[in-house]
Amino acid sequence: MPPVTIRDVQTILTQPAGARLVVVKVLTSEPGLYGLGCATFTQRCFAVQAAIERHLKPFLIGRDVSRIEETWQMAMVHGYWRNGPVLNNAISGIDMALWDIKGKQAGMPLYQLLGGKCREAAAVYTHADGRDPQEVAENVQRFVAEGYRYVRVQMGGYGGRPGALVRPEGAPDGAYYDPRAYMRATLRMLEHVRATVGEEVELLHDVHERLQPIDAVQLAKDVERFRLFFLEDPLAPEDIAWFARIREQCATPLAMGELFNSPHEWRPLIEGRLIDFLRMHISQMGGITPARHVAAFAAMYGVRTAWHGPGDVSPVGHAANLHLDLWAPNFGVQEWCRFPELVYDMFPGTPEVRGGYMYPNDRPGLGIDIDEQLAARYPCADEVEWWTQARLPDGSPARP
Repeated sequence: MPPVTIRDVQTILTQPAGARLVVVKVLTSEPGLYGLGCATFTQRCFAVQAAIERHLKPFLIGRDVSRIEETWQMAMVHGYWRNGPVLNNAISGIDMALWDIKGKQAGMPLYQLLGGKCREAAAVYTHADGRDPQEVAENVQRFVAEGYRYVRVQMGGYGGRPGALVRPEGAPDGAYYDPRAYMRATLRMLEHVRATVGEEVELLHDVHERLQPIDAVQLAKDVERFRLFFLEDPLAPEDIAWFARIREQCATPLAMGELFNSPHEWRPLIEGRLIDFLRMHISQMGGITPARHVAAFAAMYGVRTAWHGPGDVSPVGHAANLHLDLWAPNFGVQEWCRFPELVYDMFPGTPEVRGGYMYPNDRPGLGIDIDEQLAARYPCADEVEWWTQARLPDGSPARP
């Protein structure tokens, strides 16, 4: 029989709940057979759309859908320049869609093709924020009452509340924060939350690369007494050499990888046993194909997975995360963003969370679909991101 080939590639942009989502639909030569993938780079969604429509689509038409590894390898080098977020996300959308197709052809959920389940469901964590330590603790208790056992705690968003900043005259507008004030406030918050909720709740915290490396070392030492499940992104990708300094100083578990694009970023951290959890955004790193490779590699070093799973990962991406979570022997925990009902209507098959666990639906492939007519009613807005225009108290640009 002739091979099933790629007949068309479509890009679906939609914004049902704040974040701009990019979903790829790969149609095949077999009537009714298609796959979905996530290519969500919400801050540059139109660039990803152009990369797919103008560059990857002509390259892919007519290719055998069964040759996923070869297609990924060739797509990654076809543009010569590689390991960038726009191209990686574009390739990821194709890669996930091809895995979805393969699962549908086999009549199996994706986790079966990866090697089968290591667990029935994936433990998830959700986000508790608040204006003060008391409100954060109350929100944690509310989530615990719903069955969550892992909760990420923040106070006033990334970098904390700006407070009474003294700016220079003429300082431009921006998302201001004070790194040192954020450190002090975070320690007070963690102390109160831990004392309120006890030791049984696993607490996490995201630094979001808001500190200078030496201050990140200090914070990791200071929070050790609170026994976090992990401290996330204490350093920027440009500063990963400092992870060795943190490891020398304390036993706080560390999670990293949300902004990573290239194996050259995650490989030394795994090989050096300098982190405990991998936090990569699956579409940012190129899809399921590289994710399963790095998960297997990390397992040899005792590093666990904790894939990026906020609201700017589409439900298709969350479904991919879940299949990897169910399969990986070194699964740690999964981030969960608590989608509103509209998203469940738009993406039938979106994973469901019950009692702090995310469960699969056991449909073939990724087990998820999209209502394209409903998605079209929520087009992506042209907007300039505000929160990524981070500034220090004197107005200096800072990493967001």
